[in-house]
Amino acid sequence: MTKIIHTENAPAAIGPYVQAVDLGNMVITSGQIPVNPVTGEIANDIVAQTRQSLENVKAIIEQSGLVVANIVKTTVFVKDLNDFATVNKEYELFFKENNHPSFPARSCVEVARLPKDVAIEIEAIAIR
Repeated sequence: MTKIIHTENAPAAIGPYVQAVDLGNMVITSGQIPVNPVTGEIANDIVAQTRQSLENVKAIIEQSGLVVANIVKTTVFVKDLNDFATVNKEYELFFKENNHPSFPARSCVEVARLPKDVAIEIEAIAIR
């Protein structure tokens, strides 16, 4: 049975989708853009946007009863692949701070445009 995951600690969906679905043994998040769920603001720099997107993913994963260490796969969408090294640094720091045993598998792709014209969007899959 599929359970819908929702938390006020991540931005609400801005379209006809949910923050995540819990399939019992797996939680799949929707892509998270760097909107601060409290203020609704979006930072200008890629480091802060990367961190906020990851924190939004974390909030959703934790709402499902899991932790960052349960994340096995992420997909990162960036508007400018020239930001790849900068995104990687913040991404690595986030997973180390959250005691991930290694790093999740990951895809990273450059896209033409993202919702609200942000620079990054991140989605994740976590397992129980």
